[in-house]
Amino acid sequence: MNAVQAVIDAGGTEALKVMDRVEQRMTELASGHGRLLGQHAGETIAAGGKRLRPLLVCLCAGVPVPESEGLVRAAVAVELVHAATLVHDDVLDGAVLRRGRPTVVASGGRPVATATGDLLFSRAFAELAATESLEAVRILARATSELAAGELMQRGDAWKTEVTVERYLERCRLKTAVLFRAACELGALETNRELDSLGAFGEAIGLAFQILDDVLDVSGPPERTGKPRGADLLDGTVTLPLILARERDPKLRSIELRAITSPADAAAVCERITATGALELVKARALALVERAKALLPPLPLRQRAALELVAEGVVERYA
Repeated sequence: MNAVQAVIDAGGTEALKVMDRVEQRMTELASGHGRLLGQHAGETIAAGGKRLRPLLVCLCAGVPVPESEGLVRAAVAVELVHAATLVHDDVLDGAVLRRGRPTVVASGGRPVATATGDLLFSRAFAELAATESLEAVRILARATSELAAGELMQRGDAWKTEVTVERYLERCRLKTAVLFRAACELGALETNRELDSLGAFGEAIGLAFQILDDVLDVSGPPERTGKPRGADLLDGTVTLPLILARERDPKLRSIELRAITSPADAAAVCERITATGALELVKARALALVERAKALLPPLPLRQRAALELVAEGVVERYA
């Protein structure tokens, strides 16, 4: 049983029903905007993923999960924002593959991909607006503003090997963790639970998620990641494995990222990074964040706490 299925089981039949409604709603939204955009938006949504963010929305609202229209809309909104950021990231990176499938920019071109991402963003906020909760809109608006800031930070740091650990972690927080936080806050808002502490829990596991994703970029293999090994290196993106490996390997300290121009070059650098033992250090940092996340959980009913702890543990499932 995979980690997400274990979480859904822990959340009970109500969680499964709400997640099914989330999937149905996203499919309906994608198909309602003309043939071209509908096709690409639908394919983006159908590509799936772990759906951790909408799961967090559901579970932070309580267990049993409330089967409310507002909760479904909040979960849909978070996942649509996530999907939109992936489409736009692929445009900026010129990425060919995402989850083992051709990206929208690869199959439809830059203008279509940009419009597809814009559509997903707009539908996300339309879903929240329908709940008539200004606080929900504020939560997601704050997260999307921070996502944009994180993207700008990553672009500004491209090819710069002198990026510090502290700056890298802030970039991860902005690029990834803030949407996990927003998911938890939106769920908590639905039932007036502990917004601040559940939001802090979400941010911590989001940070761990991104750090471990950067490990997987180095360790591969491509059949697990759906993209070439060392894709970050080819993009000029400096991540924690490289930062720590450069402290241990003089040849990596003198590396010129712009000289890494092929998948073979990137794979060779990944091998050097792995040989330093840096990946183990990065994994240990991420695991400590997962434990911190669980410690941040407020007093909750036992079933809800168990389900949220499973989410935190599921973040590291594919790195075991």
